[in-house]
Amino acid sequence: MRIIVSTVSGGLDDRVNQAFGRTPTFTIVDVDENGKITNVQVVPNPGYSQPRGAGVTAAQFVIDQGADAVIAGQFGPNSYGVLQTAGIRMFSAPPTMTVREAVEALLRGELQPGIQGGAGMGPGRGMGGGMGRGRGMGRGMGRGRGGW
Repeated sequence: MRIIVSTVSGGLDDRVNQAFGRTPTFTIVDVDENGKITNVQVVPNPGYSQPRGAGVTAAQFVIDQGADAVIAGQFGPNSYGVLQTAGIRMFSAPPTMTVREAVEALLRGELQPGIQGGAGMGPGRGMGGGMGRGRGMGRGMGRGRGGW
């Protein structure tokens, strides 16, 4: 199983980064069928410094790396959609958890499904109660000069 974790500097002792698309690095953890970590690799996130589309670039990178699961704090709407379409399972972990702890918690079934976050999520529920009554009384004194 290949698990990719959002990290700042990377490695098993680094903490899980809350951002997915804008995380500086990913820690790739390979786990065998017995739940033993067999390989750890730290790679830069190609979407990290992009002005736009960081989440989609990061998601595509994770797909290209052959991930079975991804761990981050939360996932933006675009990356969430791309990963979901690709069938990659997403999980959320708190910022206090190390990569090693997060991977072990995932293997024990203790992590929650990934949280879709980001700006502008959710239905708008504002009550625009404009109460203007249009009471201008039209008392402007026209002083224009006709030029005939």
